[in-house]
Amino acid sequence: MDTLQIPAFYQGYFKQIGSRNPLELMKENGANNEVYFRCLPSEKWDYAYAPGKWTVKELLGHIIDSERVFQYRALRFSRNDKTHLPGFDQDVFVAAGNALKRTPESLINEYVSVRNASITLFENLSEEELARTGTANNYEVKTEWIAYMITGHEMHHMQILKERY
Repeated sequence: MDTLQIPAFYQGYFKQIGSRNPLELMKENGANNEVYFRCLPSEKWDYAYAPGKWTVKELLGHIIDSERVFQYRALRFSRNDKTHLPGFDQDVFVAAGNALKRTPESLINEYVSVRNASITLFENLSEEELARTGTANNYEVKTEWIAYMITGHEMHHMQILKERY
């Protein structure tokens, strides 16, 4: 019997996906969000909805960075690497990420590349690899859960973007 528990701070991401296939959603959302960002008016890219909140550029940079971190974890765990991986500070990543000096086009292109890499990774993992576990940020997680985390995390931020920006 599976005794692993999804960490509390990721449960909302899983709920957003529900019974849908996270890989299929990853593909669908990736295509839809690329179009969304390409259609975003230029004046919105440097906008933040409140003081201290990220701009659209920083938000997209955060989605990209987080997806890369999740990919790395999935790769390590799927390869049966039992090294405990640290967490990461999203605010430090955003501050150091230089998104504000980038063009929207460069961010969108990176987003598409990173998303395609996630899709390729998860499409080619066997059931055995998906079932393997590892430890990140002091939580034991299954490789397959990371597809939910990537997809749900992006859905969470896209919802905020569409509601507040």
